Amino acid sequence: MTIAEAQNKVDNWIKTYGVRYFSELTNMAILSEEVGEVARIMARKYGEQSFKESDKDKELADELADVLWVLICIANQTNVDLTEALQKNFQKKTQRDKNRHINNAKLK
Repeated sequence: MTIAEAQNKVDNWIKTYGVRYFSELTNMAILSEEVGEVARIMARKYGEQSFKESDKDKELADELADVLWVLICIANQTNVDLTEALQKNFQKKTQRDKNRHINNAKLK
C-alpha cells in the first residue's frame, strides 16, 4: 500500500468506525503514548532492561503500526500529504547530509 492509500484507508476507517478524529492535541498525546510503548519494547529487547510479565505479549511491529496510524491521523487532520512531505524530506536530507555521514569517522 502506498502512503497516499494508507492516508485514505485511515480516513475511511475513522469516518466509518471512529465517528470522528480525536482533536489534534489529543492525537499528539496519543502519539507520545504510542512512541513510549515502542521505547519500552526497544529498551527491553535491545537494551539492558528485562521484560515484565505484562510486556511479554507486546510486539514491536504492532506498536510501530500504532505510531504510524496516529501519525497518519495527525497528517490527515492537518492536511499534510505525507507522500509529498516525505519526498521533500528526502531532498532536504540528501542536500544537507550527502557528505556528512560518508565523512563521519565514527561510522567507519
